[in-house]
Amino acid sequence: MPEPANQTAEFAVPAAPAPEADLAGLNRLVGRWRISGGAEGTVTYEWMEGGFFLLQHVDLVQFGQRVTGVEIIGHERDFGSEPGEDIRSTFYDSLGDTLRYIYEIDGETLTIWGGEKGSPAHYRGEFSPDGSTFAGSWVYPGGGGYDSTATRIEEETR
Repeated sequence: MPEPANQTAEFAVPAAPAPEADLAGLNRLVGRWRISGGAEGTVTYEWMEGGFFLLQHVDLVQFGQRVTGVEIIGHERDFGSEPGEDIRSTFYDSLGDTLRYIYEIDGETLTIWGGEKGSPAHYRGEFSPDGSTFAGSWVYPGGGGYDSTATRIEEETR
């Protein structure tokens, strides 16, 4: 009986995806920051392996209440799809809240929109020339909000 033909299928191995170029603007956030103003405490930003998502770890006292949480920031990409246009995030906190944001960096200005771009709930702040601080204000619909200053206390080493 003849031996079966050795059948080899050639498969193209897809190229490994690369993070979207606009994520590089978030590099200036990487490290540990002391937060002062309407909220007090620390936040730490670090890249998740692969460079597609920036993680923020939060430990703050805001409006007299301690809030800890984690935020995952990057482009959403559903299975088999291209990455979305906006840099989006989801924040999960110790009070049970799930909050969604859109991040924009334009030059020295960081804007974080609550929900969608153009939202009346947002943060807008400016980075100092040396990158050691960023300061601005959270604005809430119907008034309110607070000023906030982040001062770098430790740079990420990896």
